[in-house]
Amino acid sequence: MRLSILIFLFMMSATNAQNQGKKILPPKLNPGDTVAIVATARKNITDNLKPAIKLLESWGLKVKIGSSIGLDYNQLAGTDQQRAADLQEQFDNPNIKAVWCVRGGYGTVRIIDKIDFTAFKKNPKWLIGFSDVTVLHNHLNNLGFASIHGLMPLNVATASPAAVESLRKCLFGQPLQYEIPTDSESQLGAAEGEFVGGNLSILYSLLGSVSQVNCDNKILFLEDLDEYLYHIDRMLMNLKRCGCLSKLKGVVVGGMTKMKDNEVPWGKNANQIVAEHLEGLNIPVVFDFLAGHISDNRALILGAHAKLTVSKDKTVLRFD
Repeated sequence: MRLSILIFLFMMSATNAQNQGKKILPPKLNPGDTVAIVATARKNITDNLKPAIKLLESWGLKVKIGSSIGLDYNQLAGTDQQRAADLQEQFDNPNIKAVWCVRGGYGTVRIIDKIDFTAFKKNPKWLIGFSDVTVLHNHLNNLGFASIHGLMPLNVATASPAAVESLRKCLFGQPLQYEIPTDSESQLGAAEGEFVGGNLSILYSLLGSVSQVNCDNKILFLEDLDEYLYHIDRMLMNLKRCGCLSKLKGVVVGGMTKMKDNEVPWGKNANQIVAEHLEGLNIPVVFDFLAGHISDNRALILGAHAKLTVSKDKTVLRFD
């Protein structure tokens, strides 16, 4: 009897270990559902939301403008308490099916520990955004939920049609696959696993916290904006020393946009710096993927299972 119990407990433990890495994808949206637009970081006025509202309504969705939109507290969209209260309200409201962060900048990390995710866990919903929203993506990922790295309301007017369409596919649960030419700097190979990551500067800043990215056996996505090249090296050096790079299955590098250099050049561009820190790892690596601080910012499902194939002629990224 005791042996049977031990065998049962062992099997349950093994099952839990296998399921531990599986993330919950929130329910797909349907016409008539409501999307809330909130500001978790930099302040934003309401006038520039017209393209985003028109887009959501064209998809048959309703829009709720959060109380943080239009607030002004120096650089931020209201105080930490105001921004946190707005996000909390949208997470807790069962009638809200997706929460769309209006823009990035800085400030989400200031409110992440003020959020109670109890209601979210019972009623998960899509969280959408990129850049500073990487804080929320990784926090939700560590809680066991997938989210969408994609364009934000501020970017709708300048986004490519393909980027807009990719977000629609994500929200409405349609198959998502990308095929692009393989860059000459890419490393060939194939891998599959959970897709994680986001903005490199934010990932770097989250190390050592409960929101830290877990890279073990994952496909890591990286992008960044307006950074000095030696900063890129320093951040990757820290990820490497923390053990975040050694167990990766693959790497997707998006836009490394508006990189800066010093009067005395660093000597390598951003892609070359990434390649240097991944040297010796026998994993597929693709550069210049269509995501990040670019107009063609294709949606990615962080926390979902993905398959990456980097061949000589083309690169294919598919989300299951």
